[in-house]
Amino acid sequence: MIIDGKKIAKKLRISIAEQVIKLDRKPGLAVILVGDDPASEVYVRNKDNACKEVGFYSEKINKPVDITQTELLSEVERLNKDDKIDGILVQLPLPSHLDANQVIEAINPNKDVDGFHSENVGKLMQNKAYLRPCTPKGVMTMLATTGIDLVGKNCVVVGASNIVGRPMAMELLNAQATVTICNSKTQDLSSKIKQADVVVVAVGKPKMIKGDWIKDGAIVIDVGINRLEDGSLSGDVDFDSAQEKAAWITPVPDGVGPMTIATLLENTLTAYTAREEK
Repeated sequence: MIIDGKKIAKKLRISIAEQVIKLDRKPGLAVILVGDDPASEVYVRNKDNACKEVGFYSEKINKPVDITQTELLSEVERLNKDDKIDGILVQLPLPSHLDANQVIEAINPNKDVDGFHSENVGKLMQNKAYLRPCTPKGVMTMLATTGIDLVGKNCVVVGASNIVGRPMAMELLNAQATVTICNSKTQDLSSKIKQADVVVVAVGKPKMIKGDWIKDGAIVIDVGINRLEDGSLSGDVDFDSAQEKAAWITPVPDGVGPMTIATLLENTLTAYTAREEK
């Protein structure tokens, strides 16, 4: 069975739009893009379009590639104080002369809809999550649609980034699964994956995970998206061979990607609601 992220994300966006209609004020999301990286421009445009679709107020802020750290931090502080803005997102990666960690920490944790601020990461660690990292949270939404109970299941997360791998492991731990965290250099990776009921892969290496590594009936979530030499897109999992073994699998594209953006909208609505209730 294919886990259709595009379909699940559309359903979530419709639900958000129905809630927004009833609100006195539009939830506001500000996205800061530094420079003109083509991939980042596409992501930002998709987020802006998604905001308009659900009725959010959207502010897209383009800054030159040579912006200083002080100038960028000043822009974040302006948005922290802006009452129209409920969520702030700084599109990563930033140019090498900028300190992304310092920028993320400068965002008001209550407006950190990416869920990257250390306060929100800490709450996830303690299972007190408020604004959770978008991709792992989106994956949990996708897993819920399978109807499979994660309690006690053996889960393997391949990749240990702060954006996906680490928070993904915490999401699964919070769901009472048994979690093994691996990376591209893990010894005998295939044997670990062969024992997994759920495999989540986010390493950025096309078709690294082979189909014969997958346990019969496993759930496979492929977070990776890689452009091959022929221009086509591939995940980190060899989809064609893996789908012969898996009970459920996400495609690339139209798998995790749409869910990340839909979850960003969900987080923005959560941040809006929390501010309005104060």
